[in-house]
Formats: sequence, C-alpha cells, structure tokens
Amino acid sequence: MASVGIFVGLVVVVTILSKSHADRNVYPSAGVLFVHVLEREHFKGEFPPYPKAGDSSNDPITFNTNLKGYPDRPGWLRYIQRTSHSDGVLYGSPTAEHVGKPTIIEITAYNKRTFETARHNLVINIMSTEEFPLPYQAEFFIKNMNVEEMLASEVLGDFLGAVKNVWQPERLNAINITSALDRGGRVPLPINDLKEGVYVMVGADVPFSSCLREVETPQNQLRCSQEMDPVISCDKKFRAQFNIDWCKISLVDITKVVPVHSNRPDPGTGVLPDIGEYNPPSELLKSKDYFADFLITLAVPSAVALVLFIILGYSMCCRREGLIQLVHHSSIQKSSKELRSMSKNREISWPLSTLPVFHPVSGEVVPPIHPDNYETTSMPLMQTQTNLQNQIQIPQQQISGDNYCMSTFRRLEVNGIPEERKVAEALNL
Repeated sequence: MASVGIFVGLVVVVTILSKSHADRNVYPSAGVLFVHVLEREHFKGEFPPYPKAGDSSNDPITFNTNLKGYPDRPGWLRYIQRTSHSDGVLYGSPTAEHVGKPTIIEITAYNKRTFETARHNLVINIMSTEEFPLPYQAEFFIKNMNVEEMLASEVLGDFLGAVKNVWQPERLNAINITSALDRGGRVPLPINDLKEGVYVMVGADVPFSSCLREVETPQNQLRCSQEMDPVISCDKKFRAQFNIDWCKISLVDITKVVPVHSNRPDPGTGVLPDIGEYNPPSELLKSKDYFADFLITLAVPSAVALVLFIILGYSMCCRREGLIQLVHHSSIQKSSKELRSMSKNREISWPLSTLPVFHPVSGEVVPPIHPDNYETTSMPLMQTQTNLQNQIQIPQQQISGDNYCMSTFRRLEVNGIPEERKVAEALNL
C-alpha cells in the first residue's frame, strides 16, 4: 500500500512495508489532501495461489475499511473502489482537531475466489503545520474526471501545475477532493464516456489572480444565469486536459470570513437526576366536554345534507319542471311495459316468407330462410336438403301405370299448429 501527500513540485510517497497483519503508519498533515492506495498486489500474497502453475493470479478482491472499534470510517475519510479488480483508495482532508490523535483504520480484504479474508491496520498520525490552512482557497468543478482518476498523483500534479501558472502563488497545495455524487449529482449514463465530475479545492498564500476573478464580472454572471459558458481568458491553459465548469467555481478568502460561534449547552454526564418516585395526575381533573366536537363532526354535516334533500324534493315534486319530468318518465315506462306484454301474447300466423318452400323437381320441402340464422344474401331461395328432421313421407303418382313413389316432406309447425294443409295442397297439384 502507498500513501501520497500532494504538493506543487513535490510528490511525497510514504510506503511502509512490514509482515502480514502488522500495523502501517502514515503521517499526513492537517489541511492537506491525504491519499492512501490499497494495492491488490500487496494482499495477494496472503491468499493461496492459483491451483494451476503458470496461471496469472487475478483474484477479485474487495476491501472494507472502518475505524477500529466502530462500524464506519471517520467523517473526514472517504473510500472508493470501482471494481473488484481495481485498487481501493482512501482519501480525505484531516482537520486540526485530529492532530495528535492516532486514527487506527481496520482494512479487511475479501478474496471472492477463495472466500478468505486478510486484515491489516493502518495508523494515521496527523501532523500539525504552521502553513495551513492557507488563507485563499478556490474550488474547481472538473466535468471530465471521476474521483479515482483525479486522485492519481500524475493527474493531480498536472492540475496543480496548471493552477500555479494561472494563480502564481508561492505555496499551493490540494486541500480536498469530492465526487459530484457526494454533492447531490446524478450518476451519468454509460454513453459517450460521460464522467461523474469532481470538485477540487486548492489553497494558496496570495490573493486570487485576475483570471480567476473574471467569472465574477456582470457579463459572465449573466451568461451563467442563461446556462452559457462564461468567457475566461485562462481557460485554454486547462482545456487540453481538464474541462472546468467556471460557473461553479468558488473563491473563498478565509481571512474575511466571520467565524460563527454557537453556544452549546453543557451536555452533562448523560444521567438523569434523581427526582423521586413518579406521581400520577390527580383524579380531580376536570372532564372534557365533547358535545361541541359532536356538533361540528356529525350534526352540522347532517343538517346540511337534510337541507339539500329538501331543496331537491321541492324542485322535483312541487315545481312545474319537475312534475313534467316525472310524468314523462312515467309515460315512457308504461308504454314500454305495454309493448312487452303485447309481444308475449301475440298469436298470429307467420308471414309467407316463413312458410315452407317446395323443390320444383323433387317436390321436397325446403325450410324457410330466417334472417336470424342464415345470411339471406348468400343463400339461394330454393335448395335441396336431405336428412331433415320432422319429415313425413307421402305417396306421389307416376305418369304411367298405377305405381306410386314416396316423396318426403318436412312436417312444420307455426305457433304450435301443424302445417299439414300445405302438404295436402301439394298432393292435389
């Protein structure tokens, strides 16, 4: 594992190697960005090798970090690991209140191939310095970077070099790095190589340069309000590698910031004082009258509903328009009932279109075509049918001789009355 402190022109790499499960000590400074890389290669030696000789070891390893004796890390320390095949990174900016207090971080590595674990301790000894915090601090929002990319020493060194060319300070250092997701940003879509975005805060010992002040001009403020890119003369010094959103730049002079002191009460020991036994309320308390609540919740709505019912009844039963509607509805209902009773009691003969039809050659009876059961436009008027139900056979005289042949006719009924009269007429033809 490696710990990196970032300064302009100087990259300090503190690497302390020891045996397995031994503590590792790092010494970051208060107010300076602290970066510690959890290298997978360092933990691979504690897990069994691949079963086949010659295979390259690429175990999926994940890390879990927490403050010793607690379930999570300190508030100033963050951790990120994109995949189980990439290194993890601890980063953050310790404050002056943590100086002189060793912070022990438990690092647990999980091997997803063998399901084994290895645990190390990282001891963070925060050092104090007279140079920090630097009085002038600027925060940039870089849109084309993810936090793990920006934490790389080479990338962060290039960014600080570009800021130094624009600002021209004597001392310049990175104070903090924050992912845009931690500021409420959205996760980008996985298209066009979109990035999450990173907020980078740097500090210097000289006032802000004129280039950095250009974003505060009324013209650029107007362009930012219209969601347009402001015109910054020194943007070309960053554009080659870093896409900066100048509308989100923050310039803070901590020498002019008025400190806010909050008077907090003494928390005490956390133990309640002894006030004796519990005394329940007296039985002489006055009873509460709920009659007014009853009137509001039940009586008033019921009265309103009754008034509306009386108005509706008067409109329908006492006024001329209501009476006309009632009479009209009653007449329609009476007429409909009379038509239904007439349709049930009618005993009339079917029309001629419903009577049987005889085939001109064979003399057989063809059933009538009812529109309800057949398509009249596609069926012929006369057709020969066989195997009809309710058929009767009658003799038919031949032209020569006294022999007779049997002709088949269908026995039909209309309103329950057999149509034998039609059969008799057919025999007389």
